[in-house]
Amino acid sequence: MAGFMDSISHNAQRQAFSLIADRLLKSLHGAEDKAKIYESILDRALPFYGKIAPETEQAIRSAVTDPDNRWMKLIGRILDETDPSYAKKVLLTMGYETFFCGTKTIRESRKKYDCNIPWLILFDPTGACNMHCVGCWSGTYGHKANLSFEDMDKIVTQGKALGTHLYMMTGGEPLVRKADILKLCEKHSDCFFAAYTNSTLIDEELCKKVLELGNLTFMLSIEGTPETNDARRGDGHYAAVMKAMDLLHRYGIVFGTSICYTRNNIEAVTSDEFLRLISGKGARFGFYFHYMPVGTNAVPELMPTMEQRRAIIDRIRFVRSDACDIEFFPMDFQNDGEYVGGCIAGGRNYFHINSAGDAEPCVFIHFSDSNIHDKSILEMLQSPLFKVYHEGQPFNRNHLRPCPMLENPELIREIVHATGAHQTNQESPESVEHLTDKCEAYAKAWAPIADEIWAGETHRQPSYENYTEKKRKDRTSAAFDGMSVEELRKSLHL
Repeated sequence: MAGFMDSISHNAQRQAFSLIADRLLKSLHGAEDKAKIYESILDRALPFYGKIAPETEQAIRSAVTDPDNRWMKLIGRILDETDPSYAKKVLLTMGYETFFCGTKTIRESRKKYDCNIPWLILFDPTGACNMHCVGCWSGTYGHKANLSFEDMDKIVTQGKALGTHLYMMTGGEPLVRKADILKLCEKHSDCFFAAYTNSTLIDEELCKKVLELGNLTFMLSIEGTPETNDARRGDGHYAAVMKAMDLLHRYGIVFGTSICYTRNNIEAVTSDEFLRLISGKGARFGFYFHYMPVGTNAVPELMPTMEQRRAIIDRIRFVRSDACDIEFFPMDFQNDGEYVGGCIAGGRNYFHINSAGDAEPCVFIHFSDSNIHDKSILEMLQSPLFKVYHEGQPFNRNHLRPCPMLENPELIREIVHATGAHQTNQESPESVEHLTDKCEAYAKAWAPIADEIWAGETHRQPSYENYTEKKRKDRTSAAFDGMSVEELRKSLHL
């Protein structure tokens, strides 16, 4: 009976949110002065979310009421160029279901089950791809594995029960499974989906269907100029991305970019010219990913130099500052650890399920001890491998060295050996030693530079970190406190 009443309450609240969103979006679209409308949205939204810290509310209120605030102006630009019906559905799934409802359920689930519960789940509908990019980490999975529609439906259904309403898809090329993805989005209209795609399969028919659904977007892979992009991704790919951007922008579909920076392209993908180009095409946000030497086909020489990594930290932060007028918000997966409390993998904020169904802590950590075909999402998150992440994060108190593989390779070796996790590369198996050997020199060279940068900055303590209670109380210790593999196993009762 309680569940039935909760369902009625949720539906009624969602309907109320929908009506409010509809009215406010209509008033915002094309309005010159949006500040008063933003404040009205805030006043109406707060009762849905519940209590927040007074200083947080004041900071948000100051931003939304400032007509010159750079990011509120960017949001206004996005609203003006986005199809109104699509925008409303995004607000319902991302705003109401994911942020308001989902976050509360996730936090309750974390306490109830004493394990990491992710804000998003990344999964691979297929390992197949119509391209063969140099050094591609996903190519190590092979091209034959696929998640069935039933597998994907299970992931989303069980994830929702824990509070997770955001799902991202990669591969392979996820749009090889376009029909099943659209079917999944339609069935789970209370979730939001994003596909990392090479853009080549985006056409007008797909854009029309996305507008109808309203809960799917795309992260387009691109790497700088036609020369730097096509050198790694193949002739003609750059032109295909430009065409996809034009289509999505014309149909009023919000989209972003996925940019892997390497030693060869890092200047090209962060230049003013490049950022103004993709912004002019309608991309308003994007994720930057450090090249990872994963798999036997990896090219370690593509990893950025120490000077390049130092430079990109300053560059990305400049682009986000008020001193830059480019209408694009970049996020750096490797260097923005301070804002998310370090490594977000292992279910702390996300985890990955590959096309064979293996649950991996991170899209770059190809080791697993669980599979969706014989375990539930919750059982995966309670497995020894994921419990190590739960107990061990943050892996380094310097959040410019967040990763247990790239910057702390000794840790991923300890984790794999302690939990008995198996490697998941199908095409060419790779031991954890083979993986970490490629990271040792890089980690050693980066450590003193990262420590120098970190020590020279002022860092705020996030009010919410999602660490275990032990880690919250002991804010000075490093992950595992120098435990040996055997000590780690005993501490986790493995």
